[in-house]
Amino acid sequence: MEYQQVGRQSRRRRSTSLVLGVCVVILLIIIGVSVAVALSRRNCADSNDSDLRTVIITKCKTYLAAHEEESSDNNCEEIWMAFAGAFVGRDSCDVPVEAYDPLVRAVSEKPACNRMLFWSKTKDIVHQFTESKKCLVTLEDTLLGFVMNDLTWCSKNNSSETFTTGCPGWIECEKNPVRSFWNRASAAFAESACGDVTAMLNGSIATPFNVNSIFASVEVKKFDPSRMRALNVVLVTRGNDTVTCDNSSLQRLREAIDPKLRYSCREVPRSKILDCISDPEKPCGDCW
Repeated sequence: MEYQQVGRQSRRRRSTSLVLGVCVVILLIIIGVSVAVALSRRNCADSNDSDLRTVIITKCKTYLAAHEEESSDNNCEEIWMAFAGAFVGRDSCDVPVEAYDPLVRAVSEKPACNRMLFWSKTKDIVHQFTESKKCLVTLEDTLLGFVMNDLTWCSKNNSSETFTTGCPGWIECEKNPVRSFWNRASAAFAESACGDVTAMLNGSIATPFNVNSIFASVEVKKFDPSRMRALNVVLVTRGNDTVTCDNSSLQRLREAIDPKLRYSCREVPRSKILDCISDPEKPCGDCW
């Protein structure tokens, strides 16, 4: 009997020890997983911040190397700091347009008088054209436009982190950091417009001059007749398009600009522009 009782007690102790051991192992696993997840998130955030900074500064230096004479006064580190200062630590839906004022002031670049090209709903063909011909310059061909083009960024309220994924989309909230940047950069580009200015608009849609577009809501309002002489519209059309330069939205465009500015509009087949793009010997003046 005594032997049996001692045996039972021994088995109970072993069972208790086994259960405690299993619990300790499970607890250690939980702690280990939690620490790993936390470190992973931190490393991801740090990587995002590091990657975004690297991309911005690399693109900035690439641009400056290609435009050394026009942009020698710019400092890519200062541009990064001004850029980060606009949105880091802010809620991703509460970055106002004016937050990018210091960034715009941090950049020194002469306007390309008589060569500035604005666009609306013609992004692909416009950039094919400027890449091929180099005779006209869009916002995306300037330092700020080139650096920020095709990038996404945001931060969080009271955070020093930056993110390139999980950021609000263009229409998700009005004051998202990407939308506010392009509104501010577009305003600055339009304010600097000088001489004869070109706008390439889409003749395949019912309203080539859409009041909700950046061109209509921001850029046209910033045109300065003391710097500009004329606005020349190139209406890009396809074979079966019925939209012409008499379109009512284009009449609104004509009324929206200062009466001191000359206005012209020309319907140009998309195929003609593409042919011009593919022919490096054809001068820009023959493209429309």
